Amino acid sequence: MLVHGTRTSSAIWSPQVDALRASGHPTLAIDLPGHGTRTAERFTLEGALRAIDDAVTTCTEPPLLVGLSLGGYTALAYAGRYEQRIAGVVLAGCSTEIRGKPVSLYRRAAHHVTRWLGLGQGTWPVVTDMLTALAGYSPLTDLRRVLLPVWLVNGARDPLRLDERRYLRARPGARLTVVPRAGHDVNSHAPAAFNRVLLDALRELTHRTPQPV
Repeated sequence: MLVHGTRTSSAIWSPQVDALRASGHPTLAIDLPGHGTRTAERFTLEGALRAIDDAVTTCTEPPLLVGLSLGGYTALAYAGRYEQRIAGVVLAGCSTEIRGKPVSLYRRAAHHVTRWLGLGQGTWPVVTDMLTALAGYSPLTDLRRVLLPVWLVNGARDPLRLDERRYLRARPGARLTVVPRAGHDVNSHAPAAFNRVLLDALRELTHRTPQPV
C-alpha cells in the first residue's frame, strides 16, 4: 500500500504499481485528504490515518505500508497506533524530526504566501494544513514504539534526511538505503532502485507473513 507526499497524489506511484503488480504483488495507492480525488477535503492527521485504515481493511493480508514524505510521516503514525494491522513499513523522504520551531516558522510563512500573494488556489492551502497537523508529531517516538520491520529510503540529495542516524538508533534493526544522485522524490528520481527496495522488503516479509500486499 502506497501513500504519497504533499501536493501530489496517488499518481506518483505508477512506476511502483506497475513493477509490483508485474511481480505478482497486489498493490494499492491511495489519496490522502486534500489531495488527488480528495482535494475538496481538508488535510488532518486523523483524516489521513482514517484514509490509510480504510484502505488497510480492504486487504486480505496485512500490507507492507510505504510512504513518501508526508505519506511517510502518516504511515509511521499509523504504524505507531495499529502496527498489528500491517506487515511492515517503508519510510521514504521523511528522516527528519519535524516538530518544533522550524515547523512553526515554515507554517507561518506558507500561510502568508497563501494569503498575501494570492496563492490560495490549487494545492498551496494544504501545505499549511499539513504543517499544522504535524507540528506536534514526533516520528522518533513512534519509531521507538513499533516492533515491525522498518526500511528507510532516502535520496542522497534529500534535505529531509538530517536525522537518519537518530532514526536508526531509535529503531535498532531498521534498514537504511541512500540512493545516489536522487533527491527528495526518490521513487520518481530513481524508480528502479526504489522498486528493488520494495521487492526485497516483500521477499523478506514472505518469510514472516503469508503473501503481504
